Amino acid sequence: MIGWFGGNKNKTFAAERGPLGVSIGGALEIDFLSLEADALTGTPAMPLPKSGPFIIAAYGQVQLDAATTLSRYYDDEHRMVQVMSASGAVGEAIDDVSFYWPWDSVVPVSHSEWNRWTGPNGLIGQPSYDADGILFNRFWGEGPERAELVEFVETIDDGEVQRSIHQTCMLYYRPLGRTREMLLLNVERDLEQGQSLAGSSIEFLIGYGIAPADVRRV
Repeated sequence: MIGWFGGNKNKTFAAERGPLGVSIGGALEIDFLSLEADALTGTPAMPLPKSGPFIIAAYGQVQLDAATTLSRYYDDEHRMVQVMSASGAVGEAIDDVSFYWPWDSVVPVSHSEWNRWTGPNGLIGQPSYDADGILFNRFWGEGPERAELVEFVETIDDGEVQRSIHQTCMLYYRPLGRTREMLLLNVERDLEQGQSLAGSSIEFLIGYGIAPADVRRV
């Protein structure tokens, strides 16, 4: 993934961030026992995450529309707790919580390679995606045709600097026991660095929905 987080010097830790009200350098406690039970009869793409502390290295926020804000808490391993709420204010009611972590990464090196992934007939946005024999169905968009990708700019603060990351993505899913395993295909471009598309990457993240009660500030 793009190196979103800076060093440790001059970081500002005190401010509480987002609906969970956690500062950078603070911690969440995540309980995955319910996820483990729901996924018991399935075979995940990679081992399920383990319950325990999640130390905040950075906070990202996106205003998706007038009534929906996407808040993301990252750790040093680029895992993220993603929270949906109305405005992203501290203590605000939470609509949805999910957990994502990196699975794979691809760096296309030519226009033709990028076109294979994101062009008009590209792999990202098709009704299904075959990830080395694991088939995921498209979560966003209906019909048999390729769907338009979702685009937004996320402002990420690591306590030292703020960066704007342009993201173009599509979400896929597959049944996993009594729950769903999500696959987020995400093209990332750091706007502050003035990167061209050829300098960007395609990130593969595996995710799961979790209950708000299973995530708490410590």
